[in-house]
Amino acid sequence: MSAIPYNLSLIGIGTGNPKHLTLEAVEALNAVDLILIPNKGAGKDDLAALRQAICAEVIRAPGPQIVEFDLPTRDEATRDYHTRVDDWHDAIAAIWWDSMTQALPAGGTVGFLVWGDPSLYDSTMRIADRLHQRGDIAVNVIPGITSIQALTAAHTEPLNQINAAVTITTGRQLRDHGWPATADTVVVMLDGQCSFQTLPPQGIQIWWTAYAGMTNEISISGPLSEVTEKITTTRARARADHGWLMDIYMLRRSAP
Repeated sequence: MSAIPYNLSLIGIGTGNPKHLTLEAVEALNAVDLILIPNKGAGKDDLAALRQAICAEVIRAPGPQIVEFDLPTRDEATRDYHTRVDDWHDAIAAIWWDSMTQALPAGGTVGFLVWGDPSLYDSTMRIADRLHQRGDIAVNVIPGITSIQALTAAHTEPLNQINAAVTITTGRQLRDHGWPATADTVVVMLDGQCSFQTLPPQGIQIWWTAYAGMTNEISISGPLSEVTEKITTTRARARADHGWLMDIYMLRRSAP
């Protein structure tokens, strides 16, 4: 284990709009020695470019080093899902460590710009935890605006009904298990397959947003039985136009 100390600042940056940064996030970005930015490859270059643009807008000169690294591809062909994700996180942690030690051989503070908030369906904290095995690491988390907040703001619709439960889940869970038994409202993240199509649509309202909080935000809402085709068509067109897409939606059952 290396005795060289590193401080990691995991900084929630909202959903791509520089105005979503908190004052704490801006201060943290200006206090680090190094910022690491993942590059997810062809078709998703905009994600790295957006992080670079945020840095350019809020960081004062001379500013930290900014280093991009290629994000490894997750193995989708073999073994179970959790094993694939664990191996992928191990590979990312190794790249983080190599990038940190090469750029800051004497140690220092490293910043990671985390889409949304580091606590919600994001693995940055889990990856950072792996680095404790490699060296003297301290981790600081700066919370950010989540895509859920941007979604409800886009539709001016509250997240919960009075005294009612909300479940936050994934498209995979919705496809595999259907509507969560105890939820009145369901928020679905990380859904690349429009899993709302697997539900009986009667009596369900949907609020769907892509690029939440950004200048190219797209929002559609209405009875699921009436807007499903519009959402899937709009989603496919937006993905083709931009090369990538981040979307989120909320579902609510009508009262019996």
